[in-house]
Formats: sequence, C-alpha cells, structure tokens
Amino acid sequence: MIVCFDIGGTAIKGALAYSAEDIRPVPRQPTPLHDFEAFVAVMRAVIETAGERPDCVALSIAGIIDPDTALAVVANVPCIHGRPLKADLEAALGLPVLIANDADCFVLAEAGIGAGRGHRVVFGVILGTGVGGGLVIDGRLINSDGGFAGEWGHGPVAATEAGHPPARLPRFQCGCGLAGCIDAICSARGLEKLHQHLHDETLTSEEIIKAWSEQDPLAARTIDVYVGVLAGPLALVANVTGATIMPVGGGLSNVPALLVEIDRAVRARVLRKFNRPLIVRAECRIEPGLIGAALLGLKG
Repeated sequence: MIVCFDIGGTAIKGALAYSAEDIRPVPRQPTPLHDFEAFVAVMRAVIETAGERPDCVALSIAGIIDPDTALAVVANVPCIHGRPLKADLEAALGLPVLIANDADCFVLAEAGIGAGRGHRVVFGVILGTGVGGGLVIDGRLINSDGGFAGEWGHGPVAATEAGHPPARLPRFQCGCGLAGCIDAICSARGLEKLHQHLHDETLTSEEIIKAWSEQDPLAARTIDVYVGVLAGPLALVANVTGATIMPVGGGLSNVPALLVEIDRAVRARVLRKFNRPLIVRAECRIEPGLIGAALLGLKG
C-alpha cells in the first residue's frame, strides 16, 4: 500500500493506493505554504488514516528536485522550496519517500492506465498555463532522481516564421529568462501574445479558440501560425525519444479540433510515419497527479 499526494499551492490531495486500479482518495486539505511542520502534519494525518504502515510515500509537486543538490525547487509552496525534501520528509515521517514533477506524474498516469497503455515509449505533453512534458520508457520515468528531462517547452528554439503564408515572429521573452522558448508562444498566454502580435487585437485564449471554431479568419490565421510553431519541436521530440504516442493534458487539450490539427502537422514532420494519431487527448482527466504519484510509489 502506497500513500500518495498531489501537492498544489492551494490544496494537498491525498490517496491510498493498493494497485493501479485501486486508488482511494481522501478529503483534500489546505496547503500550509509557510510552515513545514504543519505541512508534515497534513501528510502524517493522511498516513494515519490508512490503519497500516505504507510501503512508501509518493509525491507529485509543481516543481523539480535538482538531481545535483537534491534540493526542491517549488515556487508555489515556500515551506518546501530549497529544502532537501526527500531527506527531510523521510526523517519526519519515518518512511521511504519518492517525489516527481507533476508533468512526470501526468505521463506516468497516461503510460500506466491512460492513452499510453501498450506503448513502450510515451511522451506526455502539457499545453496550458505552461508548456511542459515528461518521458516514460518501459513503464519507468526517465526523471527517476528528479531533473529537467521532458521540459521541451524551454530553450530558444521557437520558429521566427510560421504559417501559410509564413508570418514573421518575434522571440517572445520567457519566464525562464530566455527568449524564443516554445513556452512563451505556445502556452495559453503565448497564444494570446501571438494573436496580439499578428492582429493587434487583445483576446483571451478561450476567445481565440471560440472565434476559430466559428471560422473567424483572424483566429484561423493565429491557429495556423500557432500549430506551425508547435509542430516542429514536437516532431523533433518524437524523433529523439522514439515516442509512439503523445498524450496531451492542460487547458488547451480540451479542444479536440486543435489536437487534430496539431497531430496532422506533427505527423507530417516526423521520420517514422503513423497511420494512426500520434498526438492524442489524455485519458486521465481527473487527478492525474495523484494517479501518477500512486504509480510512482507502486513501481518504486
């Protein structure tokens, strides 16, 4: 039995996991942001509800464990940021602790019981507030000791021309400190910046998508350019990793027609040709962080 947690900036979600098919959520609790002892107390209370000693505790976090220092980088929960989190929690709880990034937990969930079932190499894609991802090979997470693998949204690789006909694009500044990242132009906020650049019109990502679905020509131009920017880097990820399925999560994954367009463009650019979709909607729509944390613990 595994006790698993999805640590958010607002709430801590917990569950008891006996197998991939038997994950039992418990009531969520507010996240203590500035008090590590209170943070541990929430986890301890969930563990005590199990009525037995778990094999380990597994966490999904909106951050990473630096593999060189073992320190947690978790901006939205200050009391665990900068700590040797695994060691501190193991000392406080008296149990083995496993920790993974939330995007990594997402792809673990998809590889284990979602759209990636039956695929040896699964690359999970996040398209939402940010652009991220994770990689699972043979059921195992590449970031087994923490780290940055799967962060395809960062790096100065965004095209400076895209669309039909090509539109010239600036290298938008990214929150990571670089300019020209996929995150800066293909996240939900990036889509808004792209539309503003192309048409000098301010719309939310939801308004752009709605206008596109209603065949608005300005929105159609924005989506055409957006897909053109996104498809090349995703195709490169497929070529490098050998992924045969790429489940997509995040807010933009809720637009099936957009995923169809992205899939068409990516499959036109990959070396290995598929007669089926490569880019698909994630199947674990509810609590993928908890599911992934459970699988992390069960496999670990």
